[in-house]
Amino acid sequence: MTGRLYGVGLGPGDPELVTRKAARLIADADVVAYHAGTHGNSIARAIAADLIPATAFEERLIYPVTTGITNHPGGYAGAMADFYEESARRLAAHLEVGRDVVVLAEGDPLFYGSFMYMHDRLADSFETEVVPGVTSVSAASAAVASPLVRQTDVLTVLPGTLPEPELARRLADTDGAVIMKLGRTFPAVRAALAAAGRLGEALYVERASTGREVVLPVKDVDPGTVPYFSIILVPGDTTPHAQRHESPGSAPAAEPPAAAELLVVGLGPGDDGWTTPEVSAALASADHVVGYATYVNRVPQRAGLQRHATGNTVEIDRARHALDLALAGQRVAVVSGGDAGVFGMAAAVFEAAEDEKYAGVAVRVLPGLTAMQAVAARAGAPLGADFAVLSLSDRLKPWALIERRLVAAAEADFVLGIYNPASRSRTTQVAQAREILLRHRPADTVVVVGRDVGRGGESVEVTTLGELDVCSIDMRCLLLIGSSGTRVTRTGAVWTRRSAT
Repeated sequence: MTGRLYGVGLGPGDPELVTRKAARLIADADVVAYHAGTHGNSIARAIAADLIPATAFEERLIYPVTTGITNHPGGYAGAMADFYEESARRLAAHLEVGRDVVVLAEGDPLFYGSFMYMHDRLADSFETEVVPGVTSVSAASAAVASPLVRQTDVLTVLPGTLPEPELARRLADTDGAVIMKLGRTFPAVRAALAAAGRLGEALYVERASTGREVVLPVKDVDPGTVPYFSIILVPGDTTPHAQRHESPGSAPAAEPPAAAELLVVGLGPGDDGWTTPEVSAALASADHVVGYATYVNRVPQRAGLQRHATGNTVEIDRARHALDLALAGQRVAVVSGGDAGVFGMAAAVFEAAEDEKYAGVAVRVLPGLTAMQAVAARAGAPLGADFAVLSLSDRLKPWALIERRLVAAAEADFVLGIYNPASRSRTTQVAQAREILLRHRPADTVVVVGRDVGRGGESVEVTTLGELDVCSIDMRCLLLIGSSGTRVTRTGAVWTRRSAT
């Protein structure tokens, strides 16, 4: 009969925060295992010292390295992988002969804890139980005596090892935040907080719940003194501010600010090099950026910029939000991929702005390079003569109307650009469109399939209408259907004759 493996959370440091269940399992353990730094000391063992029975065999699992610097041929990741494999073998040897093994973990075993790597390697072979513990997040929140979030606020937990721009972006996109894994990462984390405009509210907690606990504003912390076991809290608790109101007899409210101009901008289809200088300057002066999350994430984070990212099917709600911000005097940029006026947010903003409440908001659209232009340029010059553009999405218009327009474009012998050819929920329209076009165009009509043009992994395929593989088409594709004047050169470039003969 094999032994049982326990991952036991001990809480963040104060022995009185160890749960009764954790204490019982430690007291009954045949083997007590714990991870330790290269110096050999273990915080987990120190927390549980009074609970470990004299009869227990202790397995001290010493990390080979605690930073990314190592001579291991596989680098830091390789060194740690070998260490976890060896640690798992040592524990398995006890379990195989029937000994129960308790692995001690600071905080919670599965929250940035090393026990998770033992669980990965042993849980399929041995009966395993995880005992949760009080996390350092809970202890730090108690130390600052401030709610992190409430009601519908969003809390994001971030490792300080993220690249600084990515950390800044995520800090700007959330209500409340927790940043773990500090120490040597602290200077970059502090810079990311400043870039996200969150430095002033951020709080630093060192060794939460212990006799050496330190609580300071992040801006007052000496970077040279920050240990790994520290944490940063960025409260997102907005309710107290929302509940504030003027007391009786207070001065009358100031006049509301004049409405600001609302900018709607196109970022281009992918690479930042395709974003125009005009758009870059507008984004650099905006107080708020509003848009679909994919496009908002392309805007570099900086101090003073607030980001409002939403899903892909709420254009009117998104437009109203931007208009409300502009109405309150804020400088707002609504972002779209490609050109905002081509199947983008510009039309949605003007539609929402028809409401009389937005009469004072001026809307200005700044152009961007379209996905169709990008694909055409990669292919050659397929748009050298008259062309039409059509979206196959039937979310806002009936398919019968799309069919009529496909027929009209085919009969008129336009080069045809097709946006939104397919999606997860629309898998048949591109095949139907191909069938419709084949009734009016020959099977050898040139077709260009551009995928992710301007992004990593882009591809441009030249095929024909008869050989088009509709099963390979998805939302990341844009199609260019040639006219009777479209040609392919010996080198594979696609172009369309300017003349009709």
